[in-house]
Amino acid sequence: MRVNFTVNGRQQEADDVWEGESLLYVLRERMGLPGSKNACEQGECGSCTVRLDGVPVCSCLVAAGQVEGREVVTVEGLADYARHRDDAHPGVGCASGACGTTLDAAQRWQARPTDGRAGEAAELSPVQQAFIDAGAVQCGFCTPGLLVAADELLEQNASPSDADIREALSGNLCRCTGYEKILDAVRLAAARQEETA
Repeated sequence: MRVNFTVNGRQQEADDVWEGESLLYVLRERMGLPGSKNACEQGECGSCTVRLDGVPVCSCLVAAGQVEGREVVTVEGLADYARHRDDAHPGVGCASGACGTTLDAAQRWQARPTDGRAGEAAELSPVQQAFIDAGAVQCGFCTPGLLVAADELLEQNASPSDADIREALSGNLCRCTGYEKILDAVRLAAARQEETA
C-alpha cells in the first residue's frame, strides 16, 4: 500500500508498505530518520516516541497505514517545529502540512558547534539545549523519546510541577541515569520558557 502523511511539516509518501509495518520502521528504514530508536518493540520503553497529530505515541505500536493523512514530528524535526511554533503559532502548534523540516534536511541534520568549542551546538530546540546544559544525556538511546515527550509537555504546560514532569515522562525508560538530570533538564527548559514569555 501507499501511505501519504506529513513528517516534520512536509508531505511524504511511503510506497510498498505492508500491512504489519510499523511507523517506526517506515521512519527509520524507508525515510532515513534514525532518531526514533528501536528497542523493545512493545511500547514499554518510549525510545521510539514521536508526536502523531501533536500527541506523543510509541511509533513501534502504530501501524504505518494508521498515519494516512496525519502529522508526525520526530526528534529530527523538533528544533524547527519548536522554532516555528514559538514564532508563528505560540502555544498551538502547526497545522498539518503547513510548515516544518524537509525530509532531506532532517536526514542530514546534526548538531554543529557554533564556534568550534566542544559542547556548543547550533540548531537545537530549547528542550534539546536544556538536556545538554543539565547533563541529562548519557548513552543517548532514550534521549529522542524523552525530548519529544518533554517538548509536548512544555507546549501544553509552561510551568509543570515535578509530578507533571514525572507523569509526562513516565512512558520513557532510561537505563543509564537515576532520572534526576532528566528532570533537571525539563525544569530548566520550563524556566527558560517562562523567562522568554
